[in-house]
Amino acid sequence: MPEAIYKVPVPTNEPVTPFKPGSAATKSLSATYNAMYSQDPIDVPMYIGAEQVRTDNKKTMSPPHDHQHVLGHFNYGDASHVNAAIDAALAAREEWAALPWEQRAAIFLKAADLLAGPFRDRMNAATMLAQSKNCMQAEIDAACELIDFFKFNVAYMTQVYAEQPGSNAGMWNRLEYRPLEGFVFAITPFNFTSICANLCAAPAMMGNVVVWKPAETQVYSAQVIMELFQAAGLPDGVINMITVDGPVAGDVVFKHRDFAGLHFTGSSAVFKHLWKEVGANIDNYRTYPRIVGETGGKDFIIAHKTANAKEVAVGISRGAFEFQGQKCSAASRAYVPSNISDEVIEMVKADLADFKMGSPGDFSNFITAVIDESAFDKIAGYIDYIKTQDDAKIVSGGNYDKSKGYFIEPTVVVTSNPKFRTMCEEIFGPVMTIFVYDENEFEATLDLLDETSEYALTGAIFSTDRYAINLASKKLQNAAGNFYINDKPTGAVVGQQPFGGARASGTNDKAGSYLNLIRWVSPRTIKETFVPAMDYRYPFLG
Repeated sequence: MPEAIYKVPVPTNEPVTPFKPGSAATKSLSATYNAMYSQDPIDVPMYIGAEQVRTDNKKTMSPPHDHQHVLGHFNYGDASHVNAAIDAALAAREEWAALPWEQRAAIFLKAADLLAGPFRDRMNAATMLAQSKNCMQAEIDAACELIDFFKFNVAYMTQVYAEQPGSNAGMWNRLEYRPLEGFVFAITPFNFTSICANLCAAPAMMGNVVVWKPAETQVYSAQVIMELFQAAGLPDGVINMITVDGPVAGDVVFKHRDFAGLHFTGSSAVFKHLWKEVGANIDNYRTYPRIVGETGGKDFIIAHKTANAKEVAVGISRGAFEFQGQKCSAASRAYVPSNISDEVIEMVKADLADFKMGSPGDFSNFITAVIDESAFDKIAGYIDYIKTQDDAKIVSGGNYDKSKGYFIEPTVVVTSNPKFRTMCEEIFGPVMTIFVYDENEFEATLDLLDETSEYALTGAIFSTDRYAINLASKKLQNAAGNFYINDKPTGAVVGQQPFGGARASGTNDKAGSYLNLIRWVSPRTIKETFVPAMDYRYPFLG
């Protein structure tokens, strides 16, 4: 067959549709949202090999902002379905791994173009319905970021393959990048449709086969992802989607001889548990599994006394409350100097008073519902706790109502205690806690910030003083894997800000860069000598 070193299309970030009122794009997405909301309830299968598997155990899917409405059901499996998915993946492995890299690349480049075109409204609408994202948050996530993942990862794949060793005279050294020997298990969260698809697609692009367990609250849009993969020509068995109880899946996967890798996004507690499971079963495996995880965050904003108060306020309003704070990168604690604190707090309160909250079907709503009743009850519990404490005060928000949807008002807390509970613990909801520090104690506050949280995902410094910015950058070098200067600590873009953190926030393998992709290959060094030695004796032997 013909051979060539192919140049892939140069990736550029997908433009974000602004959804201006009355625009054609707004009308199109709104119509798709309403049609999907009103259609007959759907029945989402598991995708195992070439089969769409259904069971008698059905689970209801409802919008978080309208939890009495039924979008459909998904089919709940058991251990037999986990085993079947592993078998299907392993059956597909040899042929998929042997497929030339450019053929794999073409599938995901096609997926990107399909998503940019005919799948765009449907993927966005599914994310709005199932995960209660407003139109802009859905567009940034389910359309633009996922398109970027597909396109940029193809470019990063070629970058990885092109990395080759040097060779001395008389020999030729080369590296080949093999997929892992076994299957990859992908466990994905509810909050980013793009993350869900990428955690499957990144290992698959590098020639691996995948068993994927999406979060139960994301299955509605997960089906659209699977249909996108199929439309792009992904062969059966390369990515298998199962909907089963987590411990049931883990009991099968982590005891399987051919388990080769875990690609995870979720809570730190779950990730630590899974790591222990892998360690406990290490003697069972054919090879040491790769473990890649992005977990929690207690993300910060710190303002210097030279900061612009309005910039800090907008950083808090956007960084803390977009998608109801349900981002692992969302700002949830802020350190504001005393000289601008009153101004910042009043501006944030004014922003919150202007927020509209309700269904994402109304495109004028900035805030919608949190994901489910469990999340609602947890966040409401934090708010109730704050109301009983003497060293913290709610200055905006603090109300909640789950009668129709899981709605919690964006809430701002001011505390005099820098170790107050909501300054330390991950809430994963629309609660921002502000600690006002002495404007002349900036360096000490940096130390306080660094030691307060076990997490190290994202953080931001606001200042017009370059010496202060440099000091914060150095002192907080281990406090955030993604660090922002004069910007909110959210909104990482593929190809621009590779995303991931360390400490309790994960393995920092940087989704959206070559650093993630190299985790899904096992390099083999090949040395070829053109004229082999004919005598064992070296010159020193005479």
